[in-house]
Amino acid sequence: MTDRRQDSYAVRVEAAELARSRNHPDHKANGDEERYAGAQYFMSFTKGLPHNPQTGLLEDPQDFVEFRRAIDDGFIDPFSISVRHGAKFVVPLGGGVEPEPDPTDNFRQWEAPTAGVVFDLEGPDAQAVTMPPAPPLLDANGAPNPELVLEMAEVYELAVLRDQPFNNFENGSATPEITASIARLNALSYVGNQTGRPRKVNSAGELDAQTVFRGSSPGVEVGPYLSQFLLIGNTDRNGNGNVDQGLITYGVLQIDQKVPVAQPQEDYMRTMETYVNVQRGIRPDPENYVPDPAGGPSPRPARRFIATPRDLATYVHYDALYEAYLNACIILLEMGTPFDPGFDHLSGVGAAANDANTRRNAGGFALYGGPHILNLVTEVATRALKAVRFQKFNNHIRLRPEALAARIELERLRSSGAVPTALVPPALQASMAGYREILETNGTLTAVAAIPGPGAGSYFLPMAFPEGSPMHPAYGAGHATVAGACVTILKAFFDTSSVLAQSGGRVAFKRLNTGDARIAFRAPAAAGADTLDPFVPEQFLTLEGELNKLAANISIGRDMAGVHYFTDYYDSLRMGEEIAIGILEEQALTYSTDPFVLSVPTFDGDVRRIGRR
Repeated sequence: MTDRRQDSYAVRVEAAELARSRNHPDHKANGDEERYAGAQYFMSFTKGLPHNPQTGLLEDPQDFVEFRRAIDDGFIDPFSISVRHGAKFVVPLGGGVEPEPDPTDNFRQWEAPTAGVVFDLEGPDAQAVTMPPAPPLLDANGAPNPELVLEMAEVYELAVLRDQPFNNFENGSATPEITASIARLNALSYVGNQTGRPRKVNSAGELDAQTVFRGSSPGVEVGPYLSQFLLIGNTDRNGNGNVDQGLITYGVLQIDQKVPVAQPQEDYMRTMETYVNVQRGIRPDPENYVPDPAGGPSPRPARRFIATPRDLATYVHYDALYEAYLNACIILLEMGTPFDPGFDHLSGVGAAANDANTRRNAGGFALYGGPHILNLVTEVATRALKAVRFQKFNNHIRLRPEALAARIELERLRSSGAVPTALVPPALQASMAGYREILETNGTLTAVAAIPGPGAGSYFLPMAFPEGSPMHPAYGAGHATVAGACVTILKAFFDTSSVLAQSGGRVAFKRLNTGDARIAFRAPAAAGADTLDPFVPEQFLTLEGELNKLAANISIGRDMAGVHYFTDYYDSLRMGEEIAIGILEEQALTYSTDPFVLSVPTFDGDVRRIGRR
């Protein structure tokens, strides 16, 4: 009975998706259309729908059809009226979908599935910016796609390295664990034949500790792994304090760069039961934190400067999406970092303003000044979120890494006899066997299975968050799109050729002058230290490089949690950039009083110029 039901399921899945895949841009006619179509179906996001407790797969394809119809409808109510939420329906071992006899009210909602169909009065509408298709599951020959193999391996390896210090992600400091991880990644074919989204590599064409997991834009491979903007602070209103304290002056308040410390070696969703509950949309208990040793009547978690991938994952778990870029903006404004030379005379804080002989009697504030950029760096965030929601729900509906890993684990269970072969659709068996073989051969899956704790020995992706990914598809990435938009605003306003330098005992991003000394900061190696560790880098860190690094850190920090792929970072960053440039171009049309030029270095190393000349 069960076998016949599942066989019927596989046939219906492959038949339903065949027509769609024939016209899909990723489809290649290779004489095996049914296999390709069925395999591509299993790359779709289904989180929140009823899932089979034995396989972790969507139980009834009609649920996905209704989910798609609700998305196309464009209103919130159909998601409650027509779509069966997995927390309210259960799949018994005999098959089928039935109402949950004891439903929980602690379930998760799909996040803003209608946000992409709205319009804005400034900048490009959410539907006007686009992204290319994400890497398909199979290549033109029906084999595992090397680009997707690498980015799945990267997410697995980041889980393996989640508690390694960031200070060791540099040449000359790498631990044996980091070195072994890099070797496993270099064994994959895509590193030496990057036909899609590029990774930074060394002169030998390989990943090393200075390039791995760094992103792709200019300057991200220079200096420490973490952007200085995730560590340093600035002085207070009276010029007191030091940047190495990590305290950011926010008006007369302070923002502390230290984050709560999540329990090391504690990962989630490594068993079929916990995985399926999460896929059904049931909200688990929150993660655990290291208690503050000081204790007290209402103890808070211990806090420290971001030191490990787990710390960065914690940061991007709960951040206000523009948080890191607002912090960077406040740091730069308080440091007196020069604006773009094309309009710094209008801002009143440029080189001309520092000389009494050239200082003008009027300068910028509401226009070309601090309030202008502070507003813009936050305003673009909501535009980015709407645009990326359109890509997520209305276009790509890409499954999360946790789900692709679960499909690899399902193939391991099937081949070992723990799950009957008849329960696993043939197209999934064939495609996942290829992924499993490659990632076992290079050693990545062996390293993942060796992570201790519940679920040790499995190929599930160890997650930093108990609930895994958010309740929306993977591609594009919200954090990365916002990063692209917000950082582009910062690069447009500030002089990106500025460098982090020490002069006369003061540390700031400034235009380089004779006598300026190189300086940078790392998270302290000593436990419980309250200040950052200063050091002299091999070269000056530029503002452009540190802003590019900030965007990469925040975006790839989501990969460190297990909720995104590299592609999600790469393409979303560039879409966010286009959103910000579109807003700046429209604003420039309305600023007719003075000539000005904004020079915007892009994430690909080009320069876009905006303004009136």
